[in-house]
Parts: sequence; structure tokens; C-alpha cells
Amino acid sequence: MFRNAAELVERALAENISAAEVMIQQEMQLKNRSKAAVMQDMDERLAVMEEAVRRGTSEEVTSVSGLTGGDALKIQTYMKEHTPLSGATLLDAVSKAMATNEVNAAMGTICATPTAGSAGVVPGTLFAVKEQLQPSREDMIHYLFTSGAFGMVVANNASISGAAGGCQAEVGSAAGMAAAATVELAGGTPEQAADAMAIALKNMLGLVCDPVAGLVEVPCVKRNAAGASIAMMAADMALAGVKSRIPCDEVIVAMYKIGENMSDDLKETARGGLAATPTGRALETEIFNISLERS
Repeated sequence: MFRNAAELVERALAENISAAEVMIQQEMQLKNRSKAAVMQDMDERLAVMEEAVRRGTSEEVTSVSGLTGGDALKIQTYMKEHTPLSGATLLDAVSKAMATNEVNAAMGTICATPTAGSAGVVPGTLFAVKEQLQPSREDMIHYLFTSGAFGMVVANNASISGAAGGCQAEVGSAAGMAAAATVELAGGTPEQAADAMAIALKNMLGLVCDPVAGLVEVPCVKRNAAGASIAMMAADMALAGVKSRIPCDEVIVAMYKIGENMSDDLKETARGGLAATPTGRALETEIFNISLERS
């Protein structure tokens, strides 16, 4: 068992295995299941993510409220017609992260990683770097186990809930998970994966949770885009040898303390931030008036 990122890295180094393999072994032990069974479970989750990405990037997906939908497809079209300023891989990650969350908002099937509101970051980065790294199916499953290992560390030592810690706890955690997993997929070390997690999460500290009309749509979908881009940046920095001056576990604790000090108005209550803007309030009124008319 590992309780924090330091112990995860220490065990991986001691046994000369990846963080993904540490997580697989822990799942086998905790659930008393074979490696094949544990891998099969994760493969099924990977298939769910794959379908959400496919649907969101190839179909005009629209939420019931009408607030979100179709933007991931717009980005894919833009990429075909132009040379992206931010680079094709990064923008592809952005599109695929948004695609997943647009499918979620449209009541489609997604895999919470770590939550529904932040479900786009991990698959978005995975299916974007897939084009460049050409991983095997097993490699992709390992990617998810690595992200799960670092996500479990956050969940056990801080929070992955927007209602408890703001969006830093949701999209921030997802960005860190994706950054760490991307590093391992690209051949980086467990230490580099932990640095990537720290770098990504540091850049999302203080992010509030302020969903317009209380729906997981605005600004949630586009925040997954930001989370994916930060994850990609953090992974490249760590792979280049850039280290986080603040250790990963201390960054996680700092995130928890920031969440504790954050106003309740900024923790998924839709009472502050973007939800409280004039446009945010107008959209809320419009959405709920339509809902009442339909009922």
C-alpha cells in the first residue's frame, strides 16, 4: 500500500517497476483478483473513454440546456484547415478533452477521471499523444493505472470534489493525473511523473468551481481544455528534466488547505464567480424557465 506520491515513487524505484504496475499490484491485493481481471476492468473503462472521444469529435453533440456542444468538432475542423498556433498534439488534446465533457453534458456515457466534471482531461491527453507515441492497448491501460495511482493519492490526502475544494480539486487533480501518466507513457521515470503532477497542479491552485445555473457545462467543458493543455505542458517540462521545487505531496496538501479557505460561494454552489455574472444569471433564468415550461 502507498499513502502518498513519495511512497508510490519509492516503491516503484525499489521494485524497478512503473507507477502503473504498483497500482495494478495494489488493485490485485485489495480486490483479491488476478492481474488479467484487473486489466480487463480497466480495458472496459478505456473503451468507454474511447467512444466518448470518438462521438464528441465526430458528431454534433449538444446538451439539453443548449449551453454546450459542438465545440470539440469545431476544433477538429479548424485543425484540418489551419496550422494550429499551439501545435497539433496540444490542440488535439484540448479538443478530445472537450469532446468527453460535451458528451457528459449531453447525458452520454463517460468515465469519471476523477469526476464527471473533470472527465475529459485524462482521455483527452491520452488519445492525443496516442497519435505520436503509438502505444499498445496494454500501454494505454497502464496510462490509466498511472493516472489512477496519482488520483488516489489526491483523494486520500486532499479532495477531488469541487464542492469541497473548488475546481482545483477536480480539473486540477485531473491535470496532474494526466501529466504524470503522459510522462510514464512517454518513457519517463516515476520521479518525473511525480514532478509533472506537481507542476500541473501548482498551475491550477485556487481555481474556483462556479458552474453557471449549477450545471456541469459552463465553464466546466472549457476548463477541461485548459487542464489538458496544462497537463501536456507539465509532462514536457518534467521529461526535459525540470523539477518541481515544491514536492508533489506538499503541493497536494497546499491544494487541500486552499480549498478549506475558499468561500462556499466558489465551491459548486453557483453563488459566485462566473455563475453570478449578469450573463450567468440570465442564462440560469432562461434555462429554468424553459424547464418549467416543458414540465
